[in-house]
Amino acid sequence: MPDLDELYQSIILDHNRRPQNFRDLPDATAHADGTNPLCGDQISVWLKFDGDTIADVTFRGQGCAISKASASMMTQAIKGKTRAGAEKMFDDVHALITGHPTGADLGSLKALSGVSKFPLRVKCASLAWHAMKAALEGGGTATTDDGQGAGGNGA
Repeated sequence: MPDLDELYQSIILDHNRRPQNFRDLPDATAHADGTNPLCGDQISVWLKFDGDTIADVTFRGQGCAISKASASMMTQAIKGKTRAGAEKMFDDVHALITGHPTGADLGSLKALSGVSKFPLRVKCASLAWHAMKAALEGGGTATTDDGQGAGGNGA
């Protein structure tokens, strides 16, 4: 499926070049930082809730193209979701990028599926998602070090 791989690469490159929601969120109601000690990627995620719904989500940080693109795509995907919906999406995306897709309709997030072929890149693609989950759980720091990050948030 070379055409599909090219499309997925294009989506990732576009999000890296023009990341969505790449800014601080001063009035956020939840925040967490994520680090990948293996490569030095660092991502901060901010969530603003309206009741149980994610009204806004942003990120800021530095990292490789996959890390930045995944964070950008995540912000678009979880905005408007409930906490439970965002947690479910975390589980589905994590399964996808680790090579165990659940069959959930993830739309453009399917572009991250190719990451499963490159185990070291799984940590890059999952970093923002782990930070988002940590923010949902009360904040702090998420790592992708050995699977034992904050709240067990490792890749």
